[in-house]
Amino acid sequence: MRDIVTIPFNGGESLIIACDNSGAIGMKEQDLVQVPYETVAYYAFRVAVMECMAAGGVPISVILHNFCGNEPWDELVRGIEKGLFELKLSDVRITGSTESNFSLLQSAVGLVVLGKKPTAKTTDITYSNQWRFAIIGLPLVGNEVIELQDQVAPLSIFQEVSMVQDVILWPVGSKGILFELNQMFSNENLTQEMIVTNVDMLKSAGPSTCFIAVFHPDQEETLRKMTGSLFHSLQIKK
Repeated sequence: MRDIVTIPFNGGESLIIACDNSGAIGMKEQDLVQVPYETVAYYAFRVAVMECMAAGGVPISVILHNFCGNEPWDELVRGIEKGLFELKLSDVRITGSTESNFSLLQSAVGLVVLGKKPTAKTTDITYSNQWRFAIIGLPLVGNEVIELQDQVAPLSIFQEVSMVQDVILWPVGSKGILFELNQMFSNENLTQEMIVTNVDMLKSAGPSTCFIAVFHPDQEETLRKMTGSLFHSLQIKK
């Protein structure tokens, strides 16, 4: 099951709702990870927009919930705009609210991406040994996201791969690749022993620093060219 909600709202389209939160990441003294607020918002947007797009949605609006104080608002918006620029999305509206009555000791941000898709378009998938699998990027969390930025799958690459016909994408979150594979194939019970890959299957991928790609065998060369050194093969032995 994807981390989104799909709501049909007319005869031919559905609304996609995806979200992400971050806490103790920012520029407050007691934050556990010290990074600019532009970076905080960029990665929160990244998670939500990848979930939206992986479910077949086209982003139409971003809603920002800011608990960092009044001053960081513009910087948070710049982080969202950075992600929109990478995706070449110029007509997405940004709105939101700031908690200005009380000051928190640590930073906190919530972010929602709204998208729409044709109701008939589906990204559901059933396991088959005819599929091929890859991890694009590496699972990274905390300061690794900044220190190993060249191993983070860029939004532009995610978008490019998402446009390849019949390729299914699945962003990896904090519970790791193995958890996401079992979410993707809910009728299976995949274990770590069944997976052959050079990537850590259990490690948190933080702000979706990597994603799973499922594709037909004749598409592998195309995906390798698109993703370069970020491509990590994954095999399921059953």
